[in-house]
Amino acid sequence: MTATNGRPVDGAARPTAPGAARHDTVAAVVGQWQAVHPDLDTGPMEIIGRINRCAALLQQAEDAPLRRAGLSRPEFDLLGALRRTGHELTPSELTRETFSSGAAVTKRLKLLTERGLVERRGDTRDRRVAHVRLTDAGRDLVDAILPEQLAYETTVLAGLGTPGQGELASLLGELLVQLEGRLGMLRV
Repeated sequence: MTATNGRPVDGAARPTAPGAARHDTVAAVVGQWQAVHPDLDTGPMEIIGRINRCAALLQQAEDAPLRRAGLSRPEFDLLGALRRTGHELTPSELTRETFSSGAAVTKRLKLLTERGLVERRGDTRDRRVAHVRLTDAGRDLVDAILPEQLAYETTVLAGLGTPGQGELASLLGELLVQLEGRLGMLRV
């Protein structure tokens, strides 16, 4: 039998998944909250706290191959969107493709244009619309960095092993679909 906080009633340690390490910084925070509020279920904190902590650490690492190329992750995502779609996109389409704000995309496009990695051209029918495409230099840069970036990401995830990576990708995919479907309902 378990209490509402997910811990067994007899006070024994909370069961963990096979091979799961619970000696991370989030475990310490969760333990502190359990001591302060033993009646609350801290299970969601263990998941969301770890997702947030992993995201923060990955962002701090700054993606070494991208950094060497003088790119940020958001800049690479913009270049990658143009490369993977294979055609020109408007700034509004790039906003949707990269999950960025319009202002952020505008700022990145300015920098990438100055570097000669993208080109903008006006729409012949509507002068308010711009179309953005990769230059040859931009395409070559994406094609050169992508294998190196994927190798870097493989190294980052290597400690999980192939089955663990597949399981994590599947679980995160399920969570993402749920969150994307309920995004409007989750906002207060």
